[in-house]
Amino acid sequence: MTGSKKLKVKIIKETFKAQDKKSSLRKGYVAVGNEPFLKTYKDTFLHTTFPALKNIQAALVRAGLAKKVKVTVPLNADVYQTDNGLPSGGNFRSDIHDLMISIIKFLSDNDSPLTINIYPFLSLNADPNFPKEFAFFNGSAAPVVDGSISYTNVFEANFDTLISALEKNGFSSMPVIIGEIGWPTDGDPSANAEYAQWFNQGLLNRIFQGQGTPKRKTPPDIYLFSLIDEDDKSTLPGNFERHWGIFYFDGTIKYQLNIGNGKSLVPAKGVRYLGRQWCVLSPTASITDPSLASSISYACTYADCTSLGYGSSCSRLDPRQNASYAFNMYYQTMDQRIGSCSFNNLSVITNLNPSQGTCRFEIMIDLGKHEIAPRRSLAGKIQTSTMGVILALILIIYGFF
Repeated sequence: MTGSKKLKVKIIKETFKAQDKKSSLRKGYVAVGNEPFLKTYKDTFLHTTFPALKNIQAALVRAGLAKKVKVTVPLNADVYQTDNGLPSGGNFRSDIHDLMISIIKFLSDNDSPLTINIYPFLSLNADPNFPKEFAFFNGSAAPVVDGSISYTNVFEANFDTLISALEKNGFSSMPVIIGEIGWPTDGDPSANAEYAQWFNQGLLNRIFQGQGTPKRKTPPDIYLFSLIDEDDKSTLPGNFERHWGIFYFDGTIKYQLNIGNGKSLVPAKGVRYLGRQWCVLSPTASITDPSLASSISYACTYADCTSLGYGSSCSRLDPRQNASYAFNMYYQTMDQRIGSCSFNNLSVITNLNPSQGTCRFEIMIDLGKHEIAPRRSLAGKIQTSTMGVILALILIIYGFF
């Protein structure tokens, strides 16, 4: 083992030791990749995921952490399917069946869980004929009858399809974690705060009640996705991808949730903002100006304009307001810098909040208000950066974020 490898293992080991003193949790998890076998990725990660999984497990063993820290691979629910449209017909996809069995056996041999990401929103979003109530937990949907079992929501049906696949392949007792589940609030007609609250509160209520599924009476560990929005996330699956957060980017609450024991969500405290000013289309500008379209396109290339899409929170703006929204998103993304509200003389800065209805015209957080860390040597920066990344991962693993 090289000196650098020894250092990495030592850093991981010492950090986990420190964490053990602060946490009563029995185990932590290290995620290897994220949804590597998505059909859209084709064969990109077929030959690297399993070797990476084994390498991480070997590193944990060398660090003396293998009993407390378990390795897993978060997988999309498309790694399994059903041949009869019912959960009982569940099995792993034929193109990755042998690979999945190898990975599951490896996880099982190392007392590690299988991690699956389940998104009922995507079931509703992908099929215009999908019954809306079946995506939620209120029990009003027409049941899907599978032998002696009746399913009233897609989460239970989806999860038990996986359990059937595990049972068919000799892993009936394999532990399963739900690595991601949630509901977006923008970027699609079905993505809004009302639906997100409906879904996430129903999910939390199941957790509080200790409710599992027909095939697994004990509920799995579930990780709600996500804490805040991600304005730079890929929108290839849809504009909603940037809007899964329970909180907005600044820590304000999108919708309230009962999180148990009489507790509810609280907003971030002490957040400081830039000046109360917005960049908007000038009152003297014409919407027929030949440079307007290119100006809007430029703004939305470097800022997030997904809220302007069909069925989104700002989809009802008129053309002038559309331009103003795009200009302001760029202006705020650029931290209100001088010159960032210059769109071919089409824009001006205003102190009047142009927000309307469900459409929020944002103001950026004032990052300059935070203290700047003292300068360090290059070696110190590298070590601090490494420790910061590891600590962040550990906090996530142990459920602090």
